[in-house]
Amino acid sequence: MLRICKYLSKSEIGQLLIGLIFIVGQIWFDLKLPDYMSDITRLVETPGSNMHDIWVAGGKMLLISLGSVLCAIATGYVAARVGASFSQRLRSLEFRKVESFGPAEMNRFSTASLITRSTNDITQIQMFVTMGLLLLVKSPIMAVWAVCKIAGKGVDWTVATAVAVGVLLVVIGVLMTMVIPKFRSMQRLTDNINLVARENLTGLRVVRAYNAESYQEAKYDKANAELSDTYLFTNRAMSVMMPLINTVMNGLMLAIYWIGAYLIDAAGIQDKLTLFSNMVVFSSYSVQVIMSFLLMSMVFVLLPRADVSANRVLEVLNTNPLVTDGAKKAAGAAAVAAGAVSTAFALTAPKGTVEFKDVSFAYPDSREAMLEGITFSAQPGQTVAFIGSTGSGKSSLVNLVPRFYDATRGQVLVDGVDVRDYPLKDLRDKIGYVPQQSVLFKGTVASNIRYGDRPQDSADVEMVDTSSIKGRRREAELMKHVDDVQDLGDEQQVHAAAEVAQASEFIETMDGAYDAAIAQGGSNVSGGQKQRLSIARAVYRHPEILIFDDSFSALDFKTDRAVREALKRQAKNSTKLIVAQRIGTIMDADRIVVLDDGKVVGQGTHRELLESCSVYREIAESQLSADELAA
Repeated sequence: MLRICKYLSKSEIGQLLIGLIFIVGQIWFDLKLPDYMSDITRLVETPGSNMHDIWVAGGKMLLISLGSVLCAIATGYVAARVGASFSQRLRSLEFRKVESFGPAEMNRFSTASLITRSTNDITQIQMFVTMGLLLLVKSPIMAVWAVCKIAGKGVDWTVATAVAVGVLLVVIGVLMTMVIPKFRSMQRLTDNINLVARENLTGLRVVRAYNAESYQEAKYDKANAELSDTYLFTNRAMSVMMPLINTVMNGLMLAIYWIGAYLIDAAGIQDKLTLFSNMVVFSSYSVQVIMSFLLMSMVFVLLPRADVSANRVLEVLNTNPLVTDGAKKAAGAAAVAAGAVSTAFALTAPKGTVEFKDVSFAYPDSREAMLEGITFSAQPGQTVAFIGSTGSGKSSLVNLVPRFYDATRGQVLVDGVDVRDYPLKDLRDKIGYVPQQSVLFKGTVASNIRYGDRPQDSADVEMVDTSSIKGRRREAELMKHVDDVQDLGDEQQVHAAAEVAQASEFIETMDGAYDAAIAQGGSNVSGGQKQRLSIARAVYRHPEILIFDDSFSALDFKTDRAVREALKRQAKNSTKLIVAQRIGTIMDADRIVVLDDGKVVGQGTHRELLESCSVYREIAESQLSADELAA
């Protein structure tokens, strides 16, 4: 838990120190009350006492109580403010870190787990900062201060208090030993129930198609029961704590009064008043000692879950992506931005050139290479297609260009420069990418197409300290600027990109046309419409390199051909890399690279490969008739 405190800002640390002052003030006020109680007791028991003196002592007691209340309010305000700002920063940091993750890191953390870590886990940390951190400071100070106050008031009473504290520590220790392992497992079980729920919701159509509702319900019930049983066990165990603490507290009070009665009875007349006053004061201080341990027990309830949650959040924040900016970032970014050629980062080929030099690749969790010895080049304006059987490595190959993964051997060059030497942002600004599974975002048709070209996106927004009102205003201004920039997209370019993707026809039939709403994940449009909008998004940014990772599979043959014809006209200067399963999609490509079991078994045009590559010929014969092959 201490490790995550390094993310506290200077402002928050300052506020916590102010809160500490208020805590000390509250403890001082609370421990000052018994002194006035002693004075009032002495005045009441002393014959001939003035009523005015009792009222004065009572008034001071009320003022002390008011001071304690004001300190408690100030402490709560500071703690809530720090907890809210700290959790806000952690959520932002975690989101930015996840944004930098590649497929390798996403395979390490499940989506359900990342959602839990950014919501439930950070909530647990916020609760601890708001309540537990202050209790953790308050309880030992109160305990030590109260013990110092009662020292020397009476050996018998001190022994009784020590016995009560010992019993309390044993009870708390036993309970914590039982429940802490359960607390540690709660976050994992929360992950599990989120995983099952998300899996069921995203696969709802398949579940219904196979009448698997009862099976999914059983899975959810099992996950739900595990979490519920854990909650019940911990709550039942902790429910024993308060009655036990009250029993110990009441027993201590009885012991103090019993011992006090015995001592007073045995004392002389002169000492009786002093002993009675000491007994009243000691009983009050002993209650403060017990209360401090009660507060500490509350910390033990909050700390285990908060500690587990902090470790889970830190696990995300401390994960370094395998794919990072190139070592020549500073020199390279300047050279690329200026269009200059430097010894550090020289562009040695025309813009849009893609070259693979003896590239091999294996996934991080695999010992066997997915690709071996891949060599080919693609020049600006060319269309290079990749075909092969399922699992031959086509998608893995094109994913090396935008550096979703890095080659384990060999070089992938873009514009003559190894992709590992590029700043990631500069490299990906050159690329328009259409994935296998089309992804749309909640918004409008136009905003999804414009998504492909943002002069300033959220990654460029500076980090601000949101713990202050000024910081939150600055963040709001920056985000408004981002929204304003996104709205500057040329409407004609949006329409042109949609026409290239053959999407304008169905867009114009939607309610609102280009302003029509797109639901989360594009659930209100068909698979083919999602693919066409994804293609439009890539075309809109006018990239040097267009990558289509099996992006025409949901299109009919007519639309497929129309899209490819439009791309020839509108993106004639862009290098096009196409992964496809259909021969008809790639037969007009300038070069076709045939993959089999991760190796290149043929390169050339459609005609050349029909004659020279048996793998390609088998694929072609399985899809096209003899007349179509001869045409």
